Amino acid sequence: MTGPVTSPICDDPVVLDQWYPVCAENEVSGAAVQTRLLGAEVEISVGSDGEPTVLAYGRHLPVRRRFGFVWTTLGAPERDVFTIDEADEPDRRYVPCGWVTMRSSPGRVVENFLDMAHFPFVHTGILGGEAATEVARYKWEIRKETDEVWATDCTFFQPQVSATSEGSFAHLTYRVPAPYQVMLYRVSPSDPTRLDAIALLIQPIDETLCRAQPVMYLVDPDSPHTDLVQFEQVIFLQDRIIVENQRPLLLPLDPRDEIPTRADASSVTYRRWLKAKGLRWGALPFRPVHSRGADS
Repeated sequence: MTGPVTSPICDDPVVLDQWYPVCAENEVSGAAVQTRLLGAEVEISVGSDGEPTVLAYGRHLPVRRRFGFVWTTLGAPERDVFTIDEADEPDRRYVPCGWVTMRSSPGRVVENFLDMAHFPFVHTGILGGEAATEVARYKWEIRKETDEVWATDCTFFQPQVSATSEGSFAHLTYRVPAPYQVMLYRVSPSDPTRLDAIALLIQPIDETLCRAQPVMYLVDPDSPHTDLVQFEQVIFLQDRIIVENQRPLLLPLDPRDEIPTRADASSVTYRRWLKAKGLRWGALPFRPVHSRGADS
């Protein structure tokens, strides 16, 4: 039997009708993998044909294999898993960096990934330094033709742009292709004519618990694999400390709950995009402003 499954926790169609990674393909070998998605117990195994099978409540869920991961959905998405063009370029290094579990809502994780202002204070000596803290103006937009959030023309001085390169101004582009998935493109230190692509693939476990894995498609033929993984893991583990200490854990969608600055343009756009969709799960709701007559 196939079809949408109702999660005991999630009843938000905006969240249900999305694709999510639930395990890396190499994690599914002999024994089945048990995990949770949007509050639902999920089991992943490999069938006799070698293809992954995903079950929830005894029902078969749709399955996709993308970027080295098994993806599934509890709803009925109108679109397939988003594409990463760089994943199809044969000369790129494919670098999955391992799962990191965080006690936070997935929206908070996406928003932290978009935030450049924390670079000098959280990633001191790597992605930023306290001598250069200003976030230069950049462009942001919601691309209606693809229904994605993009931030472009982002620049920031980084003492260590990659695992092996020295400090320089990094040129960055951010992309949110789905409510709880996010990507970064940067001008490659190895080849300034091309962009490295870094995806943060997020599995929402429940509203305040998720796990995520950075996956990189790099133009870097020389760096040792362990150096590339360690560089990204150091950054992400520094981020986890910050994300887990944010309050509230749920992502506020009402602008009155948190006051943004100019540097938060991408975050403001992301929240507006989610609010326009009517997203509820994993977020604090927008509070309508009532007139005095309605309150009296």
